[in-house]
Amino acid sequence: MKSKKRRHFPDAFKREAVERARTSGLTIIEVAEELGLHETVLRRWMRRFDPPVTGPARRPIPQAQGPSPADLAAENARLKRELQKAEMERDILKKAALIFGKGSR
Repeated sequence: MKSKKRRHFPDAFKREAVERARTSGLTIIEVAEELGLHETVLRRWMRRFDPPVTGPARRPIPQAQGPSPADLAAENARLKRELQKAEMERDILKKAALIFGKGSR
């Protein structure tokens, strides 16, 4: 059985392949096929030779903006008024039930 010989590429070739993958608009798989490489080899070269990205992440993670403290205070006040109204209606219904419940007996 014949063993495969390991191919060695100069660093200049690797850097050019990485640059092509980054700037051509083609996928890594397409660039690797053009160059006769396996995609994992090209990905490994990209990790090795691609300069680290500074600044914001390539895919920023969206963060949900929370409501402002003023909005929270207004919502809290509205909910308190609504609760007070519901409690008042409940108390009226309790009294009405007592009044009408005694009258029918």
